Amino acid sequence: MTTETEAAVERGYTADKDAYLRRLKRIEGQVRGIARMVDEDQYCIDILTQVAAINKALHAVSIGLLQEHIQHCVVGAAHEATATGDPTAVDGKVKEATDAISRLLR
Repeated sequence: MTTETEAAVERGYTADKDAYLRRLKRIEGQVRGIARMVDEDQYCIDILTQVAAINKALHAVSIGLLQEHIQHCVVGAAHEATATGDPTAVDGKVKEATDAISRLLR
């Protein structure tokens, strides 16, 4: 779900895109490893330890993306609001960030 539909929009995470992709591929490998552990009837505590590691890794990705959103999108909207005198753009970006934080805390 995106609110911006422009194809060539630079996102806040663009500069770190390769690092995010590496982290996500590592997480993907960990998930496959857990599936293999379950298939091989590994000890449940060992599986839960791996699940906790994945949760922590996903949390780190989420926090990074949220930080990038605030630094790029919210601050950019604030600059736009200052230039135009219209605060609605910043209100929308702050609401997006707040909603994202709410989803992360559920």
